[in-house]
Amino acid sequence: MVNSGNSYAERVSRLVSWGHWFSFFNVIIAMLVGTRYIAESPWPETFLGQLYLTSSWVGHFGFLVFGLYVLCLFPLTFIVPNFKLFRILGVLASTIGLTVLLLDTQAYQELNLHLNPIVWELLLSDDKNAINAKWQTLFVLVPIIFFVQLALAEWVWRKQRKLSHKRIGRPIAVVFFVGFIFSHLIYIWADATFYNPITNQRANFPLSYPMTAKTFLERQGWFDKQEYQQRIERGDASSEVLAYPLETLKINNDKSHNYNLLLVMVEDLRADSVNEQAMPTLKQFALDNQNFSQHLSSGNDDSATFGLFYGIPATYSASIRHFETEPLFIQQLLYRNYDLGLFSGDDFSSNVYDDVIFHGHRDDLTEVHTSSDQNAINNWQKWLTDETNKNWFSVVHLTQMQQFEEHVDDISGKDAKAVLRKAYNTTSSKVDRSIAQIIDTLQQQQLLENTVVVITSDHGWEFNETNSNTWGANSNYSKYQLHVPMVIHWPNKEAHEYNHTTSHLDLSVTLMQDLLGITSNPVDFSSGKNLFDSKKRRWTMAGDAREFALISSNEITVLDRYGNYKVYDHNYHRQRDVKPKLSVIMQGLSETKRFYEQN
Repeated sequence: MVNSGNSYAERVSRLVSWGHWFSFFNVIIAMLVGTRYIAESPWPETFLGQLYLTSSWVGHFGFLVFGLYVLCLFPLTFIVPNFKLFRILGVLASTIGLTVLLLDTQAYQELNLHLNPIVWELLLSDDKNAINAKWQTLFVLVPIIFFVQLALAEWVWRKQRKLSHKRIGRPIAVVFFVGFIFSHLIYIWADATFYNPITNQRANFPLSYPMTAKTFLERQGWFDKQEYQQRIERGDASSEVLAYPLETLKINNDKSHNYNLLLVMVEDLRADSVNEQAMPTLKQFALDNQNFSQHLSSGNDDSATFGLFYGIPATYSASIRHFETEPLFIQQLLYRNYDLGLFSGDDFSSNVYDDVIFHGHRDDLTEVHTSSDQNAINNWQKWLTDETNKNWFSVVHLTQMQQFEEHVDDISGKDAKAVLRKAYNTTSSKVDRSIAQIIDTLQQQQLLENTVVVITSDHGWEFNETNSNTWGANSNYSKYQLHVPMVIHWPNKEAHEYNHTTSHLDLSVTLMQDLLGITSNPVDFSSGKNLFDSKKRRWTMAGDAREFALISSNEITVLDRYGNYKVYDHNYHRQRDVKPKLSVIMQGLSETKRFYEQN
């Protein structure tokens, strides 16, 4: 029995030794495969960034492979002491692991994503597309990987005594351990100090979750949480470099017009409020001009305004804020010496105006400290009387709709939805009178003949029409929160109602092309297209920095930054058994990344 025990212990000891060396060589193989991530990621420009990349490359793949060995194979050494069977299990495990790693590198190369539910859907789907075909050809390598692993397993089994006698195991383990610990410690510092050459690399490798220690640092007095949050809001944590526009803009001055531009932005105004009862002035103005009846906002919160001005999704907002990039059409207007006048009923209190869109133009903003749309209009009228010799661009920001609940009657014993909607309509009538003042001013000063007037809203306002207990905005991507008015007066254009689907992302393209004579392809500077282009589109996009929705004629697909998705019908009821078209999802994911500089 003593001999039997020793024999068992020897077998286990030899299997453990073999497993360590087999894992080590697989770490080397995984690191070589992992160079594909490095090749597809921007190369750090600083020494610290390069040092972090090297240490994380060594430490992460060392931890990943040895971690999988400890979890999967090591327990089996005590259960399956048979040499051959154990080695076969090791070969199968390593073959599966390297195959998944290879698939992940392909996903990262094609989509800049690691394997996640949507990527697996694409991999296993029957859709015939180039990406799917490339991934499926990788399975041809599985037999090759298996036989290489089989040969490696046999070689390590024969050479493990010689390898053990060289006493290099511990130094190798120390290298991997130091690389792993060092990479996490330096990331703690980089995360707390917004050192982008390191934090930009947080998602380079699969299953990479760099350590942060904000709570610990705050307890030690080394970290100011409030300042950190302020820097995030300013966009200091932006990780990618913008390429906006993708190419230098081409301009044909013969196609430009010397029209003034007025943008009237109404907060929280639904499209169906533009009717003869609630808003007769805006309704008539829409009938007399260009009315886009199926217009969708690009978001259900402040991100909607971002999309309207920039023409790209709000997923780029952090980078825009970090690099202080102003909207292209405003750049072009200022290049043409347009005067800029900004007027708001609440002093543009939303950060998207002050920190992003109009950053650097506070001198052009007329502050209204009384939170009154009427004061904003009065100041705009005074400003307008001085604009006689130059073209001008003006924004009049109307905010009365935000206080519509002030007109709510006693709701006890009444239908809350009906009471709120009545108060909403009452307030929209007041907004209509403000719009009437603006239009009358333009007519009195005979400016309509040479002024493009755009009247729209940031997003809609829901009264639980989806029956999902959603009120207001910023809770879903239904038509009640996205469908907004888009009415344009364009000199010398005939009145027309356009029934094709349009988006906030389209406005900047329209102004760039039809007002400023930009002849570049819209894909070089926007995610939208010309409002007057009635060609059917496969989808429109709405969302913020966290997630986005692709709205098609059949369904609404909501995705987060990791590729997880949910599908809804147009009544915003969850369709759990419906899978979206993966080609559309891939286009949407691509749209959220293509305005970043590629390595």
